[in-house]
Amino acid sequence: MGEAANDTVRLLWEQPTRPSRGPKPALSLERIAAAGVELADAEGLGAVSMQKVAGLLDFTKMSLYRYVPGKAELVALMAESAVGEPPASPDGPGWREQLTAWAHHLSAAFARHPWLLDATLGPRVLGPRELAWLERVVAALDGHGLTGAERMDAAVLLAGHVRTIAEQARAAGPDGSPEAELLAALGTVVHRHADRYPAVAAAMAEPDGRDQALDFGLARILDGLAALIERRTSPRPEA
Repeated sequence: MGEAANDTVRLLWEQPTRPSRGPKPALSLERIAAAGVELADAEGLGAVSMQKVAGLLDFTKMSLYRYVPGKAELVALMAESAVGEPPASPDGPGWREQLTAWAHHLSAAFARHPWLLDATLGPRVLGPRELAWLERVVAALDGHGLTGAERMDAAVLLAGHVRTIAEQARAAGPDGSPEAELLAALGTVVHRHADRYPAVAAAMAEPDGRDQALDFGLARILDGLAALIERRTSPRPEA
């Protein structure tokens, strides 16, 4: 683990120690993260810098470095703050209902903070909240005949589906519709060449089910998991 990763682990997982004597620290990691989130929400992740965050807090850039080593660690704190807590894990609903709620909560988090799509890419250190999101999926599928690797892969599959739909929504803009944007881009071409692409033309002509990609894909993923669980847990016929 590199030095930057060590710094991120320390910031996300270790409670900062306060000096027993002297003045109380002027800043906290929570305030710094909140300022970064505010800036990213307003201007995007690319606009976030140590200088701008320090300015929002009425501190100097150098004073901010006393708390956060650099921008990478700052973005990690911001992502941990913005993603929020995962939905509670109730005792009543089954695994399918739990994972459906999980996916919709994650989709809502990306909608509130579109820059999270960029901040949560690639291998990196997860904070307590992000790890709790993973825990919810793996725990919901525990005891249903799936291996540990399969439960982890299910979480990756669900998150990937939610991310893909969130990316499309971000590209369409806050007032746009991903499918409407696609239809607008393809409509004229497909209409003119309907003889070459009759199946696409016929599908685009049907108005029902627009912008249901999140729920449609989620349901198909869960159907696949249900089939696998059924196969693993059903009694095998005697030879």
